[in-house]
Amino acid sequence: METVAPRTRAYVACAGLGGLLCLLPLPMTHTPWWALALLATVYAACKQLARRSVAGPFYPVLLAAAFLLPPPAAALVPVPGALLTPAGQRPEALRRIWRAAQLAVAAWAAARTHWSLGGRDAVVGSDFPYALVPAAAAVAVFCLVLTALEGGILALAEQVPVRRAWQGSFARSLAPIAVHGLAGLMMAVLWRSPYGPVAALLVLLPMCVSWWAYAQYHRERAAHQATIRALVQAVDIKDGYTRGHSERVGHASMMIARELGMDDERVEVLRFAGILHDVGKLGVPTRLLRKDGPLTPDERRVIELHPEYGHEMVRGISFLGEARSAILHHHERLDGSGYPYGLTGGQIPECARVVAVADAFDAMTSTRSYRRGRPVGAALEELERCAGAQFDPRMVTALTRALDRHGWRPAVTADEPAAQAVDPAAPAGAAPASSVAAPAVPAAPEPREVRR
Repeated sequence: METVAPRTRAYVACAGLGGLLCLLPLPMTHTPWWALALLATVYAACKQLARRSVAGPFYPVLLAAAFLLPPPAAALVPVPGALLTPAGQRPEALRRIWRAAQLAVAAWAAARTHWSLGGRDAVVGSDFPYALVPAAAAVAVFCLVLTALEGGILALAEQVPVRRAWQGSFARSLAPIAVHGLAGLMMAVLWRSPYGPVAALLVLLPMCVSWWAYAQYHRERAAHQATIRALVQAVDIKDGYTRGHSERVGHASMMIARELGMDDERVEVLRFAGILHDVGKLGVPTRLLRKDGPLTPDERRVIELHPEYGHEMVRGISFLGEARSAILHHHERLDGSGYPYGLTGGQIPECARVVAVADAFDAMTSTRSYRRGRPVGAALEELERCAGAQFDPRMVTALTRALDRHGWRPAVTADEPAAQAVDPAAPAGAAPASSVAAPAVPAAPEPREVRR
């Protein structure tokens, strides 16, 4: 949204007009102004706290307002906080107006739904479980309006395809917003009880603690991502010939892991393993990585030390877990002809067998400046041909099934001038710089392959 198209500005203007229309009947409603002011102040304070963390939106106050106040008053609660809190990105004013309008319309719709179903009387009388029915409907409407408006801005401002802009967004958002809705309902019930608003606001304490813990988790995760990104960027700078390869190997490793039914935590570790599998290149002399022409046996032995270099580099990074062994062993082969230790069969860690297949597949399907990438089908045929001797057949089958479901979009990985990137020793149509190329060409492998 930094450079805003006219259609996007028109969309935001329409949303803002809708928000204003939600507020218009406000002076004529029997609004408890002190309650509105208190809820708006609490929500603005929550917005300020959210600005200093990486946690997601905090909706209990808005949903409590939808359960307690008339629809126009509920629509007003988020407006001061949304307008006064810096957006952090340009265009600042437009982003603030958009957020205020989006929340105002969603809160109005939720309150209107709740009141239409008799929810106000249920909250006042603490009529359970009936009070849950209008509250659940209001939460669903709140989520629906937010996701519908958000999908529109994605389609217009971010140029996301219309089908993808809304696909799955409601389902993903409903569960977390439902949790916020339960907290909002507890606030509303306590607010109307003899204990009053002070007790209602106490409900926010455990929510804020969990929110803080969530923010800490995401800070730690962001630090992990930054560590990995720095390592990958260092490899790409040193060996630009395969730029982008690491990220795609991480993605392919993740696809295999999911197809094998691994849990989410292990899938993430396999993604890290794929991304960092070549980090040991940082320990290899740049002249060898960029050498045009055949490598000597001594140079080849230096290149083949990169898995051990990589393992040493990440040894102290605890969150990588078994990814460290994948970095060390991703060039091992089932028949024992790999390196660095010549492990065979089940001696090779499972994670390393996953990364080996992902690495070879991306290298074959990636277009390089000296030759076009192979079609996905041809690459899979080569993997299947080498399965059992070089690759674990189970991993090859898992990748094949995952690609049947999700497809693959290989990209150009080399951005060097053709004169620099072409290997004069590589024959036309030779296998890519990958561990899969050796079985396809059992004779002296071309230099680019060895450097992998």
